[in-house]
Amino acid sequence: MIAPLKHPVFKHITRVVDRLGVEAYAVGGFVRDYYLRRPSSDIDIVVVGSGIEVAEALGRELNVKVSIFKTYGTAMLRWGDTEVEFVGARKESYVHNSRNPIVESGTLEDDQRRRDFTINAMAWCVNEARFGELVDPFDGLDDLEDCIIRTPCEPDKTFSDDPLRMMRAVRFASQLGFDIDDDTFDGIVRQAERIKIVSRERITTELNKIMASPVPSIGIMLMHHSGLLKYVLPELEAMSGVERRGKHAHKDNLEHTLKVLDNLAKKSDDLWLRWAALLHDIGKPSTKAYDARQGWTFHQHEAVGSKMVPQIFRRLKLPLSEPMRFVQKMVFLHMRPIVLSEDLVTDSAVRRLLFEAGDDIEKLMMLCEADITSGIDSKVQRYLRNYQLVRSKLHDLEERDRIRNFQPPITGDMIMKIYGLPPCAIIGEIKEVIKDAILDGVIPNDYDAAYRLMEAEAAKRGLTAKVEA
Repeated sequence: MIAPLKHPVFKHITRVVDRLGVEAYAVGGFVRDYYLRRPSSDIDIVVVGSGIEVAEALGRELNVKVSIFKTYGTAMLRWGDTEVEFVGARKESYVHNSRNPIVESGTLEDDQRRRDFTINAMAWCVNEARFGELVDPFDGLDDLEDCIIRTPCEPDKTFSDDPLRMMRAVRFASQLGFDIDDDTFDGIVRQAERIKIVSRERITTELNKIMASPVPSIGIMLMHHSGLLKYVLPELEAMSGVERRGKHAHKDNLEHTLKVLDNLAKKSDDLWLRWAALLHDIGKPSTKAYDARQGWTFHQHEAVGSKMVPQIFRRLKLPLSEPMRFVQKMVFLHMRPIVLSEDLVTDSAVRRLLFEAGDDIEKLMMLCEADITSGIDSKVQRYLRNYQLVRSKLHDLEERDRIRNFQPPITGDMIMKIYGLPPCAIIGEIKEVIKDAILDGVIPNDYDAAYRLMEAEAAKRGLTAKVEA
């Protein structure tokens, strides 16, 4: 089969490898993505010989810098917007307690055999005599056409040697909508515990790719069924299952969460909003309680869940800055619009929601609408209508009261200066009264009204002004 290798860099690679008298092949994702009709700007070249030598010769021909990684026997150069990486064909062997392989020179088939999946083991020859010929000893093209993820050799060895490949299998299934071959999946089940020796950073890279896929629940559910989830996100695994007492049973909170995640993924590709959807009910297992009259309850699960977010982000090496704070805020607030949609929507409650959500109010509303997973259409429509009322109130109050991200007109420094106070609890008390009065609509959000309320509150506490404002 002749493949149309039309990228202009290939004519230079062909000239170099033929001049050096070595065989070379384009392999892996570049080949796979061609058949999937996906764009790819990274090209991996396997040389039956020295990949570094070929890269250096190509760098001289193209007059570009070559980055060499002697420890790994690889070299890389960039030409325009294309990154080309070279490696010598090799075979690998592992010891059980390490992910670092013992590497030896090998044949092309040795190199293909060590790859994770058949769809990533296909190779195109780039020598002139066989240019574009597909070398596919493990029937990767058939698996690609059948939408199957399968290992080139025995799954237990593949996953024991490099346990990250289990996460990659799940990730490819989620990204591409492929099925994992039964034998390959059984291998993941048997080797799942080996994921513990992989660095958190590498696991999280795959996890984020799963979260960014079109239907992220595919990947999370595969992790659950294979046993990976309990090692990667045990808090999520704890949400699985239904408990019944008498006539009362709660829903499977893991299944519900994944419906919410998929609902949101249809509307937004914001990675951190998707993480908020994944973690929004994370506090339910520890707050679950049974009452004979009410049935199962999860009181304050949003508050408990928001406190769990930082420890999850730390363990997974996710960013502890703004992304973590955003997810934590979404988890904490996700019940607020739901409560508003069930009850009479008061101006005061909407002001407080707008104040606490700030510029993230629209994302919060998207999360809450995704949280409607009832199978009863009339109930869904009722919630959606009420959410529209909440949105309308939010818009009207924002226009009128300028509440979003507002700071009370009277600051703590002003109170200290006017009343000659050192830092103390009274200052916080007065500020809180002013803030609550604005949010409750008792006074407008302006300086004069806030100043008058400050004077009244100061008088109650026996304070007299030392200076004029």
